[in-house]
Amino acid sequence: MQWYRWIAENRFPGDLIGPCGEEFCGSFLFFSTSPQHLLTSYHHSTSYSASVLFRHRIGRLCVKMDAFKLLTRSTKFKSPGAQSTASTRLPSTGKAENPQLFRSSAADGLLEKSGNGKKRKRGYGAEEAHHIDEDALNLDFFSQNKSSAPRGLDATAEKGQDREDASGSDDDESMDEVQCRTVLNAHKIKVTDMRDIEDVSPVQVQAEEPKKKKKKRKQQEEKQQPQTLTKKELKKARRLYPQPLVSFKELRTKYKISRRLADNVAEQGFTVPTEVQLGSLPLLLGNKSGSEKSKAATTEPDLLVVAPTGSGKTLSFMIPVINKIVRHHHEQPEERGIFSVVVAPTKELASQIANEGRKLALGTGVKITLMKKGMRVVKRDDEDQGDILNESSAESSESESDEKPAGKPKAAIPVTKSDILVSTPLLLVNALSANKTKPLGTLPLVRNLILDEADVLLDPLFRDQTLDIWRSCTHPELRASLWSATMGSSIEDMAKSTIKERKLTLPETQSYPLIRLVVGLKDSAIPNIKHKLVYAATEQGKLLGLRQLLHPTAATSSDVRLRPPFLVFTQTIPRAVALHSELLYDIPPEAGGSSRIAVLHSDLSDTQRSEIMKGFRKGEIWILVTTDLLARGVDFRGINGVVNYDIPNSAAVYVHRVGRTGRAGREGGVAVTYYTKEDIPYVKSIANIIDASEKLRGESGERSVQKWLLDALPDLSKKNKKELKKHGVKARQTNTKGGEDKDQRRTRISTKSGFERRQENRKKGAIAASRNRSQHPSQKSDSESDGDDGWGGIDD
Repeated sequence: MQWYRWIAENRFPGDLIGPCGEEFCGSFLFFSTSPQHLLTSYHHSTSYSASVLFRHRIGRLCVKMDAFKLLTRSTKFKSPGAQSTASTRLPSTGKAENPQLFRSSAADGLLEKSGNGKKRKRGYGAEEAHHIDEDALNLDFFSQNKSSAPRGLDATAEKGQDREDASGSDDDESMDEVQCRTVLNAHKIKVTDMRDIEDVSPVQVQAEEPKKKKKKRKQQEEKQQPQTLTKKELKKARRLYPQPLVSFKELRTKYKISRRLADNVAEQGFTVPTEVQLGSLPLLLGNKSGSEKSKAATTEPDLLVVAPTGSGKTLSFMIPVINKIVRHHHEQPEERGIFSVVVAPTKELASQIANEGRKLALGTGVKITLMKKGMRVVKRDDEDQGDILNESSAESSESESDEKPAGKPKAAIPVTKSDILVSTPLLLVNALSANKTKPLGTLPLVRNLILDEADVLLDPLFRDQTLDIWRSCTHPELRASLWSATMGSSIEDMAKSTIKERKLTLPETQSYPLIRLVVGLKDSAIPNIKHKLVYAATEQGKLLGLRQLLHPTAATSSDVRLRPPFLVFTQTIPRAVALHSELLYDIPPEAGGSSRIAVLHSDLSDTQRSEIMKGFRKGEIWILVTTDLLARGVDFRGINGVVNYDIPNSAAVYVHRVGRTGRAGREGGVAVTYYTKEDIPYVKSIANIIDASEKLRGESGERSVQKWLLDALPDLSKKNKKELKKHGVKARQTNTKGGEDKDQRRTRISTKSGFERRQENRKKGAIAASRNRSQHPSQKSDSESDGDDGWGGIDD
């Protein structure tokens, strides 16, 4: 029995082999990990000699076993398939299953329960359940007539859907405050009332009246004075817990948005709301079915939203605005004009917002126009009335030049007819003031003003223009909403002061709650991308590091690997042009050559910029070198990474730059930042953002920024921060005087030495002189004739 002991001691895995013995005495032999099974089979084999039959069956089993698995049963191999799958999961592979960045099992359970828990009438629910159960029991999946039973189920489902839509929002279950708090906290959504504490909760602030009369009047007055709340109590009093949006289906059933608008949202493929949509859409739409617990929860407020990049802010403010205009068209069909204004800092972002809005407004009758140079948006009494532009002419003007047609008088330009106007600040201010030749016009019908990337629009560069637009909206029911991924306290204070100023200048202005919604950590990068901070020492080191990203096969296993498409950010336009020319021939001709890399900056014409954007979105351009022109708001969903060739001017700019990847919850995005010796004083704010983002991700392991590096990097003073934000790193600033100093020569983008550059300059000079001589031969002949007159040579 030595062979039995050997098999019993080695205990082969039972799932490797199934039943493979021949049938003797009506039994099968299964190879199992238990020796008792072998003994049972041995004792039951009575037709032949027990030892012969048992040896026969064990031999058949051992033959069918894989010898390699037998010899390596205790060795754990890494499956190459799993490794390749993890490494190839990139943002360009497709959208994420769940776009939410912050989740928990408890919150998901509550959302699922709230989404599925519908109250139905008892009679109808019982009959429907009984009917469906009977049909399910009678299903015959192998019959030839397969469509009869499913049709009955589909008809029942459609009937139930119709009744559910007809019943309205009264059949929906609303969460209580504890459940709302659980969901909002799990998704890291913080809703705060920004009004004065007396307006928020006057009952909590006032002291209780004393029951017993006191002898001293002074003590009575002291006790009747308002109590001073602690900082923690103030925060608690301001916190709000509105109903979260469970799914996009609730937009129709619970919030009663337009049916066509709900269909457009579904056709775009939106199923699971992101955190900013989960929190902001109920606030802006208003829960008409729920009990009015507070005015802030049921009235459309003025809103400040701070949410991560790529989290769906455009959808969050476009759905309520379009739905509001659709209702207004039904209630007051005779009133037409601009009802909403969306302001964005760049033309690329404004064009993107207009395109996304047109997809949502398809078939609703809402017209969205992108502001172009030369358009008229207001009527003036001193101008002749022009014809009204249709939306078709406004859309066709996007492909045309921005310049006004020559010879066409200004009074003949018609007034743009639109419901929603999307514009940059300067274009709209020029249209309102007739290029600053007349007083600022007004937009009396505008009920919603949306500032996308509000921290830039209220920065000193755009502040005056943005505030002029805000003041021109004179409707008493105006609601303002400010959206960005980074928003400082100064922006919030400016918004509050502007709203108070409107109440003083326009007494008929109605007051609405001012609510702030923050998703995640304020002013932090998204947690689903990997950050890499690389010290390159010199400008040549940065260029070599970037070339390693272009040729990942030459890099070591520990280096960062980045697959196209990706963006490369520089500090100035000349540096972007120089880097593009340096990398122009790094991509081999077999892969497309120089056509795969492009440069985009504000010095290009609108036609050139739009063509480059189209090529990058189509995948014809793989690498796009740009400035901070594309750092904000522009949505490239398939970007695999971002390279900060020059460090950003501030931590907020870093958040927006790296937010071009990892959009809508996509995993696998990479953000690489190169810094040199000149950048060391400015790196700490970026390192802190990276460290906070990795802590927010919650993964344990090696950090991209070590603690010793955070401690060693110097802090930057307020004055230097302002200087950096305004001008960037001094060594890389554009010199307008024409000459280059020593620092600028050292930071020039090139891998060539000074000797090679001198040789090239001499060669260029010789070629230019030769070309000049060939173009002006008369000067050469004149010089020769002058020489003949001067000296005639030696006579013999």
